[in-house]
Amino acid sequence: MTTTDGRRREPAYPRPRVPWWLGDTLAAVLVVGAAFAPFPVAGFRPTGGLAVAVVLAPVVLLPFRRRRPVPVLAAIVGLFGIAALLGTLAPGVVLATGIAVFAVAARTPRRRTIVVTVVTVLAVALLGLLGVGGRVVDLPVVQFTLLVAFAAAAGDASRSRREYIEAVTERAERAERTREAEASRRVAEERLRIARDLHDAVAHQISVISLNAGVASSAIETRPEKAVTALATIRRASRTVLGEIGDLLEVLRAGDSERVASPQPGLARLDELVAGFADAGLVVRTRVEGPLAAVTGAVDLVAYRVVQEGLTNAGKHGGENRAHVLVAVDEHEVSVVVTNPVPASRDVTEAVDVRGGYGLLGLRERVASVRGVVETGPTPGGFRLAAVLPVTRGGDMAGSSGSAGSSGSAGSSGSAGSSGGSGGVS
Repeated sequence: MTTTDGRRREPAYPRPRVPWWLGDTLAAVLVVGAAFAPFPVAGFRPTGGLAVAVVLAPVVLLPFRRRRPVPVLAAIVGLFGIAALLGTLAPGVVLATGIAVFAVAARTPRRRTIVVTVVTVLAVALLGLLGVGGRVVDLPVVQFTLLVAFAAAAGDASRSRREYIEAVTERAERAERTREAEASRRVAEERLRIARDLHDAVAHQISVISLNAGVASSAIETRPEKAVTALATIRRASRTVLGEIGDLLEVLRAGDSERVASPQPGLARLDELVAGFADAGLVVRTRVEGPLAAVTGAVDLVAYRVVQEGLTNAGKHGGENRAHVLVAVDEHEVSVVVTNPVPASRDVTEAVDVRGGYGLLGLRERVASVRGVVETGPTPGGFRLAAVLPVTRGGDMAGSSGSAGSSGSAGSSGSAGSSGGSGGVS
């Protein structure tokens, strides 16, 4: 397994590994013990100083088997051949050969391990036959070759186990990273949702309060009855926004099992929405084409928010205190268009810049969530907000298209609901 900076990292083991020095010490004890053990077979015991040096030489080579397993194995097989030429079938050298083969199998790919093992087995068999005078069937030689083959199998099993643990560890780490990424994504989505809901709950009503506060301050001396009406509207809007914020906090504090979905507004409340703006003096003309009942679910809510956002922006940034709303429903889509004039003293481009706040960003996100399209921009003498949302229905379209016009002054009463997920500079 490799880390992010490219370095190789040893895989995790289920229990602590044997210290390297302990393994080398044990290997040295086995080699030396086998070299001087009182075997009944005379050919197993070295005779002469050179033979003793040859059978003890693997003790010096084995510590290097971890870094250079194949060269160390080749050197030890060569020592076995030298000992055989000297008339000694050194069991200690064969043990060292098995340890070196184990190291090769544990650290190299399986294909290379098979090739090295076959070559080593053949070399040990041929050199062993040379040491016993060419007798084809000799039990010690067969035992030596079986020892080498078993060591290779054990090394391959150790490598397979290590690779399995490494793969499991890597999958666990990848799953943990995936969980963390998914959690971060969900947190980001939740933050956006909360931001949109908070905007819906606050922006429109605060705009209402601001507009009516201006009306009250300017009319308190000359037209006190108008100031009283404006203050009443402010009071209703304040109650509404406090209630909606309380509902939002209750939803956020409740657990998943305790959450109860609150009723969401839709186009059925269009007249109520327009009537709310009437309290602030915004004259709204609405035109509905097609049956509003055909628009349901999330599309219904988004369409309502588009109208709400457009009227909120018209009241805050528009001119002449008027706006026009068109809602057209056909078999496949619903189109919502809100237009309003802009003050003569303000350039249309300036109005577009002013309206490019979080409200419009949230509205685009809402429209995109139902695979709709939203467009905003200047029109001759005014500003236009238009959205096209798909309508998915299981049955045929009911009702015939018609038009209904209603006008009212729009201000912003508490009944208008909360502002859409997008607003100009709210």
